[in-house]
Amino acid sequence: MMRFLFTFVLFISLFSNHLRAQATGNFIKASIGYGSSSSYYIEDYGSQDEVDVMGGGLYLQGEYIIGLKSWFSIRPYAGAIFESVDKDQNLQNQPQYKVTTNAFLMGGKVRLCAPIPWVAPFIEGGIGTSIGKFETFTPNVNFNKSDVLLHIPFSIGLAVGRHNNFEIGISGYFHPAAKQSTAVFALGYNFPLD
Repeated sequence: MMRFLFTFVLFISLFSNHLRAQATGNFIKASIGYGSSSSYYIEDYGSQDEVDVMGGGLYLQGEYIIGLKSWFSIRPYAGAIFESVDKDQNLQNQPQYKVTTNAFLMGGKVRLCAPIPWVAPFIEGGIGTSIGKFETFTPNVNFNKSDVLLHIPFSIGLAVGRHNNFEIGISGYFHPAAKQSTAVFALGYNFPLD
């Protein structure tokens, strides 16, 4: 038993500096995924119950990562989301409800990451700007503008791999003015710059 404890303590002492959730330094992160927008409200669509009014499409994002600590980083970002809805031509004389976002996103966020090797859970939050076209056409909301809007990003996910270079995450971009939110499932990879 003493031999096991000695070996365990020696192992932890020698390799503790390699057990980090995210490295400090500068990185570039590239992400790709699927985004889907929906209204803030629970809506009653009448006879259109089976019509999908949520927009969906491609999500792309790049981040410049400033890793200050193994558990804390600052992340300015720029990205884009391109969504559309299926048009159902079989519905006659009924409004075509839809919620879509086609915009360029930019802003800044911070990440708190658990210092666990190989699989490190994280949470992110921040503030940003969206520039593009926003449509929220539902029974309760009629918003259709090309504008510059505030958005609030929020993410949870896992940084995985030997150096935690791969990421799997779920993000939300909340647009209060357009009364809509965009949920994103994305995969990312970090490229070290140092």
